[in-house]
Amino acid sequence: KLTGQAGGSKRNPSGRVPLTGSLAEGRRWPRTFPEGRALQETLRRRVRIGPLKGRIRRVAGCDVSFERSCGKLFAAVVVFGWPELDSVEVATAVSEADFPYVPGYLSFREGPVLEKAYEKLERRPDLVIFDGQGLAHPRRFGLASHLGVVWRVPSIGCAKTRLVGTFREPGARKGSFSPLRDGREVIGSVCRTRDGVKPVFVSPGHRIDHAGARQWVLETTTRYRLPEPIRTAHREVNVLRRAWIARFRPDLGR
Repeated sequence: KLTGQAGGSKRNPSGRVPLTGSLAEGRRWPRTFPEGRALQETLRRRVRIGPLKGRIRRVAGCDVSFERSCGKLFAAVVVFGWPELDSVEVATAVSEADFPYVPGYLSFREGPVLEKAYEKLERRPDLVIFDGQGLAHPRRFGLASHLGVVWRVPSIGCAKTRLVGTFREPGARKGSFSPLRDGREVIGSVCRTRDGVKPVFVSPGHRIDHAGARQWVLETTTRYRLPEPIRTAHREVNVLRRAWIARFRPDLGR
C-alpha cells in the first residue's frame, strides 16, 4: 500500500504551510543565469531523499506550456484524491515568459507561473508529480526538487526526455526499469509505464526515494504513458491556452 506525508490538520485542512526564513528565497525568482545558478546551489542543499512517510490523501500533477506567438506561459496544477485517483481541484495561471528556455534552468522559467497556480489551491497536495526532472539534473536540482523544497512537499520528476545521464533500455513490459546514472551515481530510473511504449525518466525530487518515485508514477499511470495527474494537467493547460487566446488574442487563432 502506498503511503506518504499526511495532509493538513483540523485547524489547517488545506495543508498550507507558509514559507519563512531562507526557504522563502525560492520565491524571489531570478532573471539572470548567475542569479539562477547561485539560488540552485543554495537551495539544493535542502533537498532530502528518503522513504515517504505517513499517509497520502491528495496527489497533484503540474504542467506548463509556452505559446510562442504571444510569449505567454500557461500552467495548471491538478489535485487528485488518493486512492480514488479522481480530480478534486484544478488551479491555473498565465504569465509572461521572463526567463529564457535553457536546459538545466527550467525551474526559473516555469516555477513562477506554477507558483501562481499553486497559491490558488484550496486543497494542498501531499505529493506532487512534475512534468520535468528531480535529481536527474546536472546540479541534482531540477524543477521537481526546486518546487518540492520551496513548497515543502514531497515531489517527483517524471520527464518524457533525458536531461543528463546514461542508461540501458529497460524491458518491454510495464514496470520494467533501468537505473539512470551520471558516472557512478544513480540519479533516476528509466521506467516503462505501458507495455511496448517509450519509457519515462523518473527521479525523486524531495522527501521521497527512487523506489517510491517509481512506485507512485506506476500507480498513478492508467491507460496512457504519463501518470494521470500530469496528463490531466497537460490537458487543462491546453484548454486554458485556447480560452486565453480566444478572449485576448483572437487574431492568433485565425
